[in-house]
Amino acid sequence: MGCLRNVTRAIFLTIVIVGLVTFCNRSQIRESVKNVIHPTHDVILERAQKVGDFSKINSEFEIEKAAGLMGYNAVVAEHKASGQKMVIVDTAKKRILTPADIKAPNAEERIKNAISKFKYQSAAIEEFKVTEKGSMRTYGKNVPYVRFTARIKKLPVGEISGIISVVEDKSGDDRILVSANYGGKYSQLISNEFFKAVK
Repeated sequence: MGCLRNVTRAIFLTIVIVGLVTFCNRSQIRESVKNVIHPTHDVILERAQKVGDFSKINSEFEIEKAAGLMGYNAVVAEHKASGQKMVIVDTAKKRILTPADIKAPNAEERIKNAISKFKYQSAAIEEFKVTEKGSMRTYGKNVPYVRFTARIKKLPVGEISGIISVVEDKSGDDRILVSANYGGKYSQLISNEFFKAVK
């Protein structure tokens, strides 16, 4: 039965491809593929709305990517002048980190445990250290964050520094917030300005 389903799918896909080639010229097909791989800024903003309302962010920031993968939705933004990156990941019902983890006395250990679950051989985080704790405003709430320093293994970027925070949205889902920059370029003021505009 499964074999028949696969054959049916293959036939259907073949018909779709032949139909596309017949009724569309090559430039239309190329444009369609390009829009999937490199979406327009409007499409990126539309996808970002799944994670939060970014309509009030300052023009100093640009939303670079918004994508969904394996049940997670993520948005990546950049502060144009400094290159500082801000990332928001909607973990849906999958608990990776919680606001309680960030507030805990052993926050560094809890974050390291979460990081260890997502190690990739080509770009693992090492020498992760929490340097201080604080709070900021985002999604209409005051949320705790930890400031950190770390190194990215096997990439020539040296040390990075930034913050990690977690906020629970209106539906009870967690959003993991990360802001980071290379070396000594990290600015908490930039993070505060971006995250306070996200609702």
